[in-house]
Amino acid sequence: MGYTLGVDIGTFESKGVLVADGGRIIAQAARAHEMIVPRPGWAEHRAEEDWWGDFVFITRKLIADSGVDPAEIKAVATSAIGPCMLPVDADGAPLSNGVLYGVDTRAAREIDDLNAEIGEDVILARCGNALTSQSVGPKILWFKRNHPELWDKTGKILTSTSYLTYRLTGDYVIDHYTAANFSPLYDIAKQDWCFDLASFCPPDRLPRLMWSTEIAGHVSDDAAHDTGLAAGTPVTCGTIDAAAEAVSVGVRQAGDMMMMYGSTIFIILLSDRRLSDARLWHAPWLFPGEHAAMAGLATSGTLTHWFRDRFARELARDGAFGVLAREAEASPPGARGLICLPYFSGERTPIHDTQAKGTFFGLDLTHDRGDMYRAVLEGIASATRHIADTYAEAGQRPARVLAVGGGTKNRPWLQATSDLSGLDQIVCETTTGASYGDAFLAAFAVGRAARDDMTIWNPAAETIHAAHHAAYERQYPLFLKLYQQTKDIMAELDTGK
Repeated sequence: MGYTLGVDIGTFESKGVLVADGGRIIAQAARAHEMIVPRPGWAEHRAEEDWWGDFVFITRKLIADSGVDPAEIKAVATSAIGPCMLPVDADGAPLSNGVLYGVDTRAAREIDDLNAEIGEDVILARCGNALTSQSVGPKILWFKRNHPELWDKTGKILTSTSYLTYRLTGDYVIDHYTAANFSPLYDIAKQDWCFDLASFCPPDRLPRLMWSTEIAGHVSDDAAHDTGLAAGTPVTCGTIDAAAEAVSVGVRQAGDMMMMYGSTIFIILLSDRRLSDARLWHAPWLFPGEHAAMAGLATSGTLTHWFRDRFARELARDGAFGVLAREAEASPPGARGLICLPYFSGERTPIHDTQAKGTFFGLDLTHDRGDMYRAVLEGIASATRHIADTYAEAGQRPARVLAVGGGTKNRPWLQATSDLSGLDQIVCETTTGASYGDAFLAAFAVGRAARDDMTIWNPAAETIHAAHHAAYERQYPLFLKLYQQTKDIMAELDTGK
């Protein structure tokens, strides 16, 4: 009997699992942390405390709780929020907090400058992605411009997963799936770094490219001392959390779509060709020769937490979401004419508008908390449908949708998403998510699992079927129209800050 270990670092919580051959979970552990928001539009983590600190805590707890001999752990795989931007010095020490993924919008000026310098069409053609708040390249340029004294000390630019891999092995590596988000520094056709489009980042400051399931190195003596793992344990290159999450529910062939219900909605659709659409993101998938088209909202689970903390303070924290779900289910589809635009941190796909604002529209004196919470869930579901429609317009509809993440326990949210999008959703037995996918990728990397084995590890448990609601036929077009008719006002609001 052998074991593999997977750890995922999320926006607000890190999770880990120890898994036996065949997929049985032996132990689980989690640790919460905060997202730092120093100013509006910024989002950060502390790499040492939040990323590596969580990894050490979780790994030690998994080993202690399971009683497994660390020597029996055959491989380790990590995933983390991404794409992030972390500058480290020549010794690998962080020079700043890690700048998070698309929820951090600080590099808007750098996006405009690079688009003007290189050309939006050129960037999309060469890099496969338009420059958005999800792009790491503009954030590197922002760091160089705003902290030149730290830039001079920078040895490497890492992301969250590559920092973990470095701490475990001493090697600077990054997987292709993550690197594709470094536009304009990654050539999507050559699947290699490129430096002819922009010269702000020297080649020696980026990690070595690998595939996610390749072995990046082995647990060093120092890392073994910190984590309790056995020195010499193989460590994979790792990947972004959403990709590991997709693996965890069996996304494996063209037409499969993962719908991740987390702090944000994140969607991955595998395709047999590159989808070239500036509204979506593209990357090589975790295996050579395969493609993925991604999309993500800016606030989803984060918005439900905001609502709970502002409007359900009298409820016990552990039971608040259950109460709110029952109140939302008592409100009819359409929330009695109430529309919520869920753009509380701007929006990512498909509108890519950092100045978009959250909105409740249509309130009257008869609405109650249940209506408002239902409107929040339907607003997120409407934004998700907007993404699904964008995929269709780009020429790829999903053949199968697999839902995963903590939000799958929120039944009115799950059902509203199916009803508004018209997509049935499969929910698997295990919704642990990315850390479970990491454990599988670790097993695959060392030959202890075949790629199709995830259907055995994690079979389907139920299907959420889309239902027809006349209220949504009327309300969804109004949702789109409300944004279009107020986005200029939203932008003007920013000028008054």
